[in-house]
Amino acid sequence: MNLVVGVGLRTGTPSAELQDLVTAALHELAGEVRLVVTITGKENEPALQELVAQLGAGLRTFSKDELAKQSAPTPSAQVEQLKGTPSVAEAAVLATGARLLVPKRQTPNTTIAIGVQAAAGNEAPGRVVVQRAAGSEAPGRAVVQRAAGSEAPGRAVVQRAAGYDVRDRDVVQRVIAERRDVRRGFLDLPVDDVTLGRVLEAAHRAPSVGLSQPWDFLVIRDLATRRKVHDLATAQRDVFAASLPEDRRAAFDGLKIEAILDTPLNLAVTCDPGRGGRHVLGRHADPRTTMFSAAIAIQNLWLAARAEGLGVGWVSFFEPGEVAAVLDLPAHIELVGYLCVGYVDEFAAAPELVRSGWAKRRPLSWAVHHEEWGRRDTSIVDDALQAAQNAVPATGQRVHVIVGGDATQLRQAEALVVDLKADRPPADFGVLWRPARTPAEAVEFGVEIARDLALQGVGNLVVQIEENSERAEALARGLQVGASACGLTHSTT
Repeated sequence: MNLVVGVGLRTGTPSAELQDLVTAALHELAGEVRLVVTITGKENEPALQELVAQLGAGLRTFSKDELAKQSAPTPSAQVEQLKGTPSVAEAAVLATGARLLVPKRQTPNTTIAIGVQAAAGNEAPGRVVVQRAAGSEAPGRAVVQRAAGSEAPGRAVVQRAAGYDVRDRDVVQRVIAERRDVRRGFLDLPVDDVTLGRVLEAAHRAPSVGLSQPWDFLVIRDLATRRKVHDLATAQRDVFAASLPEDRRAAFDGLKIEAILDTPLNLAVTCDPGRGGRHVLGRHADPRTTMFSAAIAIQNLWLAARAEGLGVGWVSFFEPGEVAAVLDLPAHIELVGYLCVGYVDEFAAAPELVRSGWAKRRPLSWAVHHEEWGRRDTSIVDDALQAAQNAVPATGQRVHVIVGGDATQLRQAEALVVDLKADRPPADFGVLWRPARTPAEAVEFGVEIARDLALQGVGNLVVQIEENSERAEALARGLQVGASACGLTHSTT
């Protein structure tokens, strides 16, 4: 039998989860998988690409409208809301003209269905089936086979850039996953110029707007200079500590915020906003792209340093102008990052802020939207309602959220204002500007605020509604839902 595997999956689905589900289903069938099918937009998912490569199958996609026309046996209202079609895996199988053998099976992140392919030549005209070329072809080469009846029958070869093999790809993912902002454990070992050169070369290869390369790298080994910068960081640490609520200040006291004097060298990464002159390609509409370019160079540097066994810590506890004065930077040069660099005794399994309980990572599923804002693979509101059923009571700092307030109400360190007005307020980290367009969006904003606060160590939420409006009530309702999802104690006044 020629089999067709239909796949629906969330962004970032682990390859092992998808492959295990497919393997278990295929174990019951005798046949060869000739085709993997899914909804348009998912064809570049790494897990899906690995499955196609493992099966040696073709890959074909259908639009949501094409899938919605199929009479799938197990439709889903949630999938229809998110994807615009009540079924993906089953509908994709049926859209090929195949007969469904294995109806929908699913895990938390993926859904599959399997069908038996119709006789050759029965595919809909004009459909395009993408297949890997025979095994002797160069990596990355793909063959596009047009279905019978299309404008150009036969085989047309399309050259595709080669990706890395699985082992090399895993190395890239590993260096990204194991990068750490290091503050402790630096060794009294020098960093030789050859190694440092490789790291700086990687930074210098970063992309930049209009190839303007606005960065420079100031290498600082002099102890007297580093002591001056250290004094500035210490002063700003004290200022920040004084701004914290008492319980949060106690947690902050245990954190190390820099290693300026613990490393053999520091690096100041700067940006020249005017480099390249008047007509730098792509910069005219958004001048911030020069600073973005310098930040990307820092990320390149950070990853290359990790590969060399060098720890890097980014210090941000000072006013850039004060450090620029210590370093005697020209007036037109802006400081982007100040880095502490050196060999370390180990790289921790998790970031220090996670290990200390100061903060947690935000799930990828909260950050990925499809086509329009708020259209995630899973509704953040529904997800919070489900999470509340198994939430573990949380402990942590108390935050007083004032919905519909303004900056004049920030007298207490625990206060946080949510400004709902249409006009952007002056910049203030104590004020969250959330001009929700609809009550439903206000609920989402409230859920997101509460869950993000929980990730930052909040355990108790007090909500005060200052504005008499439907949006304010909706956002407060979302705060309650988000708080319940995370086990926060909460009340409304």
